[in-house]
Amino acid sequence: MATPISARTGLLGVLGDPVGHSLSPVMHNAALAELGLDWVYLGLPVQAGQLAAALRGLEAVGCRGLNVTIPHKQAVAALCTRLTPLAERVGAVNTLVPLEGGGWLGTNTDVEGFLAPLRQQPWAGRQAVVLGNGGSARAVVAALVELGLGGITVVGRRAGSLDVFAGSCSGWAPQLATRPTPGLGSERAEPALLELLAAADLVVNTTPVGMNGTVGMTSGLSPLAEQACAVLQPTATVYDLIYVPRPTRLLRLASARGCTSIDGLTMLVHQGAAALQLWSGLGTVPVATMAAAAQAALAS
Repeated sequence: MATPISARTGLLGVLGDPVGHSLSPVMHNAALAELGLDWVYLGLPVQAGQLAAALRGLEAVGCRGLNVTIPHKQAVAALCTRLTPLAERVGAVNTLVPLEGGGWLGTNTDVEGFLAPLRQQPWAGRQAVVLGNGGSARAVVAALVELGLGGITVVGRRAGSLDVFAGSCSGWAPQLATRPTPGLGSERAEPALLELLAAADLVVNTTPVGMNGTVGMTSGLSPLAEQACAVLQPTATVYDLIYVPRPTRLLRLASARGCTSIDGLTMLVHQGAAALQLWSGLGTVPVATMAAAAQAALAS
């Protein structure tokens, strides 16, 4: 049973623009109720120009911790008093922890969230293909480096953007390669992409293609067409960071090939659990309760 909100109730929240769609308040408040913590977690809509002011105000009122989502993950890093080495490497912050002397410690629990469903398998020396080269792809590459994959190829439409991406990872991802693929998502996949996919042990979609509500897109789309999915090995794992709809078209195509499929809800829940551990200082938090609350919210 949830603890009644009072004048002593501590504040947690997620900063973003927009945040009305976020499942984080649902899953965190379910966990807080089970733990008996007198805290509440809220969605806090903050526009880009107000981010610094919002952080100062939340620090002033004793906020216990924050998550950060689109579009602030990169910008908030510059406003942190200190960054963890992981956050510096990824170049993005999704979790803020208040420091005793004031200010915020910025870290990135997206990496741990992404890794959670993969840790039970041996990945050393295996091959991964990452679709897209935005901010989420940086967290994914950092996670794959930690798993010890032998090769990580990031695929995107624009060579220039891929060059910048590769340069930003050059100091810590020696197994990283990039491949421009202007026709990514088209019905006739390029031979080079088919060759990569046929050899892949893990394929990760970090693009928004196929997400419900994405401007100009529908949930019926996939970043890989049926022809491209047809070359996947049945032993491969396909991981889509999207979780609305469930499953995405990409994961439906992958499952039809016999591949193991993972969606982004698992990552969302585990990154949230990792953040709650940091804020609370607890060794364990009720991950299953968080997952059930998020799934129920999606179903409704």
